[in-house]
Amino acid sequence: MQKNINIKNKRARFDFEILDTYTAGIVLGGTEIKSIRLGKANLSQSFCEFNDKGELFVVNMQVDEYSHGSYYNHKPKAERKLLLNKRELKKLRKEVTTTGFTIIPLNLFINDRGLAKVNIGLAKGKKLYDKRETIKDRDSKRSLDRVKKSFND
Repeated sequence: MQKNINIKNKRARFDFEILDTYTAGIVLGGTEIKSIRLGKANLSQSFCEFNDKGELFVVNMQVDEYSHGSYYNHKPKAERKLLLNKRELKKLRKEVTTTGFTIIPLNLFINDRGLAKVNIGLAKGKKLYDKRETIKDRDSKRSLDRVKKSFND
């Protein structure tokens, strides 16, 4: 079993501009947390949305079934409730409804006490030209690092 579990959503920072981040707890069942501790989760196509009661849920988060779970296993793509303060939930709901931002899970990790936490970000979608700019910046940084490395050697 791995010590440090840190499952990242690699597409989030490419597809979205992150404006604000929060750390939220997540409600999990027994086989779900065991599967996450083994590192068998995926956040790539996931997003967060509010239900009618004002509770925040993460949708499309893939947590693979636990190998020793038998018929007590969980559904891999079930909606999972996120735990935040009322003040934070109210602020996020206001931002989502008024300005059209979205809430994206950025990474899933296990804290020091052994609890699963999710970093979520209030995000605005990038346009195609913004994505091209990101690719161009990344390529230029990579080539500059290569030049620096060859110069130092």
